[in-house]
Amino acid sequence: MDVTQAALWVVILLVVIALLFDFMNGFHDAANSIATVVSTGVLRPTQAVLFAAFFNFVAIFIFHLSVAATVGKGIVESGVVDTHVVFGALVGAITWNVITWWYGIPSSSSHALIGGIVGAVIAKAGAGAP
Repeated sequence: MDVTQAALWVVILLVVIALLFDFMNGFHDAANSIATVVSTGVLRPTQAVLFAAFFNFVAIFIFHLSVAATVGKGIVESGVVDTHVVFGALVGAITWNVITWWYGIPSSSSHALIGGIVGAVIAKAGAGAP
């Protein structure tokens, strides 16, 4: 297997893992956002899921990519980030999401991703890395 082919498989693997995280982000954070209205009886579960789906879709047109831009810059030095850091950040965030989901602990997937990025950079470059 030549270098180009190996690089392609790394990119494909990272995209698949990112899609897995994105799927998990949807069911993990949507559940957190609708838990209160369902548990208080304000909305039935079906109504709450439809509201969450609608507003998650519409949010991109209102808020654009503000959160993604914040996560994408300023947390760590971009020169430190490579495929290993991205892989570590995604696996760390997915692991944390699964643990908190399994035990019913409310948490944020965005915060899990930021923690995964910081943890992966510290593992790669040390605690003094920018």
